[in-house]
Amino acid sequence: MSNVTVIGTQWGDEGKGKIVDWLASRADIVVRFQGGHNAGHTLVVNDQVYKLSLLPSGLVRGKIGVIGNGVVVDPKALMSEIDRVVEQGLKVTPETLWIAETAPIILPLHGAIDRAREAVRGKHKIGTTGRGIGPAYEDKVARRAIRICDLSEPETLDWKIDELLLHHNTLLAGLGAPTFTKEEILAFLGEITPRLLPFACPVWDRLDEADRAGKRILFEGAQAVMLDVDHGTYPFVTSSNTVASVAASGSGMGPKAIGFVLGIAKAYTTRVGEGPFPSELFDDTGRGIAERGREFGTVTGRPRRCGWFDATMMRRAIRVGGVNGIALTKLDVLDGMDEVSICVGYELDGKTIQSFPSAPGAQARVKPVLETMKGWNETTAGARSWADLPAQAIKYVRRIEELIGAPVTLLSTSPQRDDTILVTDPFEG
Repeated sequence: MSNVTVIGTQWGDEGKGKIVDWLASRADIVVRFQGGHNAGHTLVVNDQVYKLSLLPSGLVRGKIGVIGNGVVVDPKALMSEIDRVVEQGLKVTPETLWIAETAPIILPLHGAIDRAREAVRGKHKIGTTGRGIGPAYEDKVARRAIRICDLSEPETLDWKIDELLLHHNTLLAGLGAPTFTKEEILAFLGEITPRLLPFACPVWDRLDEADRAGKRILFEGAQAVMLDVDHGTYPFVTSSNTVASVAASGSGMGPKAIGFVLGIAKAYTTRVGEGPFPSELFDDTGRGIAERGREFGTVTGRPRRCGWFDATMMRRAIRVGGVNGIALTKLDVLDGMDEVSICVGYELDGKTIQSFPSAPGAQARVKPVLETMKGWNETTAGARSWADLPAQAIKYVRRIEELIGAPVTLLSTSPQRDDTILVTDPFEG
């Protein structure tokens, strides 16, 4: 048996929530290891829709959910999410949800800094959600973050808040934004502490015990490789590392625990917010894909930009992400198209290249080199075996495998959890 780590391989929104939910039936514990409440998963279970941002998707399956130390936690957003899913019938208690006591807390001043800086960037704005994730990670790296374990030590909070306000109020004043008082921060922490602390625990220790006992652990990433702060389309990226190797450091486990790495990819490509997107479609074809795929952000509600599947970018994501196999989602969105295309390379300043450049100017200038195939009129929606798929759809999937150099391990054909074709069980990988 093997643990499994699930990561996105495009720009997020690939359908990780459904795949993690589907895999959770084979797992004992599901762990979030990076990101914040700027990422969203939508799960559809028997016509019940669950929208999760911080909570691990495995809770919907009745599994133990873990929020690791690599996640930055907005306590109010978390408690609001817990209240919402409890109303939908889920059980969320300190026995079913473990939160790393060393996870940093997102404070109201983080969101204020985030929004103020984005406002002054003008045409160079990044497209942040304004929820304070980036500034919270900055504080973590600068060693001034308030962590969940600090809530039990008033004397620690006292000097840490002074340090935070000295830094952030200086920035806020310089940006022309309202500043915060110590009393405001203490009131915020005083309100959330009684609800948050009971969930806090030494997650690393519990996970180690579970792993030694042979429990199956499913690691759930947020965002995607091309939003990784090191390997993505910088600076139009998130504020954390999103590759599979972070599952170890973001949960407190060793690298051997990561197991089989499953990369999630749509059968086409989408992106929310700013940044380069070589295969983006600006015509009726792109708008049609967006409409059929219901491409709106789970967290932001913003419409997603849509384009052809980018095999060149996927090769990079597979290599730096350590991906062993791909879960391909939303194949059914391409049903009924006369032709489908795949980006197989780029043109940059009159030359053909086979890797995405790192410099922002070059990223903005690349043009896609497309390979076009015949589409299919038959439906793939709801297919649960290869025999249910049109021959041309199978050719499309096989061509993707050839171009990216990785096998399709799972194939998703609708938002419903059971409309999934299993090629290889990742837990047996």
